[in-house]
Amino acid sequence: MLVLDKPGPTEWGTSVGVGPWDEQYPEVPRPTDARYDVELLEQGDRRNVVDAYRYWTREAIVADIDSRRHSLHVAIENFENDANIGTVVRTANAFAVATVHIVGRRRWNRRGAMVTDRYQHLLHHPDVNSLLAWSKAHDLTVVSIDNTPGSVPLETTILPQNCMLLFGQEGPGVTEAARAGSLMTCSIAQFGSTRSINAGVAAGIAMHTWIRQHADLQLAW
Repeated sequence: MLVLDKPGPTEWGTSVGVGPWDEQYPEVPRPTDARYDVELLEQGDRRNVVDAYRYWTREAIVADIDSRRHSLHVAIENFENDANIGTVVRTANAFAVATVHIVGRRRWNRRGAMVTDRYQHLLHHPDVNSLLAWSKAHDLTVVSIDNTPGSVPLETTILPQNCMLLFGQEGPGVTEAARAGSLMTCSIAQFGSTRSINAGVAAGIAMHTWIRQHADLQLAW
C-alpha cells in the first residue's frame, strides 16, 4: 500500500481532502493499479476517508475493509425515523463493523452518517422477529443495550465475539420483543441527573467496549 506523506485537511478544515495527484505529489508518478480512480487522481479527492484510501475507488475501499471487518454486528430499531441512526452508521464504519441492521422503517436520516454508509454494509429487517431469526441463522448472539431493570453493567460484561448489539430509539429504548430475544441486556453506568444517554453515544460506547475486548488494536489506523 502506498503511504501518502502529505495528509489532507480534515472534513472540518478550510478545504476537505486533497487536490489532484500531480499537484499534491509532483515528484511521484500517478498510481496505475486498479484500486485508484482515474477521475479522482485527475480532479482531487474531497471525500471523508482516511488518507490511506485517498484516490481509491469506492469498490476498492469496501473490498479492503471487507478483508478485515470484525464479527460484530449492530442493529437499531427504527420505528419513528430516529435521527441517531446516521451517527450509529458512522461509528460502525469507524470500527469496521460487519453490518448495520435497520429494524422497522426502511427509510432513515442519512445526514449524520457523513456519507460513510457508502462504505458500510447495511441490511433492513421489517421487524425484530426477522432480525432475531437472521441472527440465529448466522450464529450471532444478540445483546441489547438499555438502562432497564434487570440489566447487567456493560463495564463488567464480556461481550460475545460473534455479537449483535441491539439498540432502541431515543426515548422508548429497546422494545420488549428485542429484550426478550436477547441473551442479556447491558446498561451503561451513569452518574449525573439525566435518565438516559443519547442513543448514538450509547451505541459508540458499546461498540468500543467490544473493540477493546476482541479487536486486534495493532490493525487500527
